[in-house]
Amino acid sequence: MVFQGLAHEPKLPPCDARLTLMERGRWLNPAQPQTLQIAVFLLYLDAVFAVLRPSALSLIIGAAAAAAGWGISNERRWGYWLGVGVSFLALYPYLRVILAVGPGVILGTSAMLGFLIAVAHFALLVHPQSRSYQKVWFK
Repeated sequence: MVFQGLAHEPKLPPCDARLTLMERGRWLNPAQPQTLQIAVFLLYLDAVFAVLRPSALSLIIGAAAAAAGWGISNERRWGYWLGVGVSFLALYPYLRVILAVGPGVILGTSAMLGFLIAVAHFALLVHPQSRSYQKVWFK
């Protein structure tokens, strides 16, 4: 059969157009800058590790980290500031030890990896690229 143009295409019955939301929420947003994407991934990772430590404070911080990751992925301003707060809470114990005893305590132990991850997490969220994107696009 030879295609003869639009005249032979079947006619579709008319239907009502419905406008629906594309999605209710996303867990990751590839349209965001790389700094925010990595920060969201680290927030989710913090939430998973918080669940593995069975304490009430750990579970609250884990829930806040997961909520912050979801909020940032959905471009919510409260998610960004919650993420900054959660990442500062992760960095705070290391800063107290460094100020009380000195940086040699952290740098010479196995806590160094946790300290570096906490610093990277906080730095990714307060990075100028993350801040400017948040100021322009977040609601």
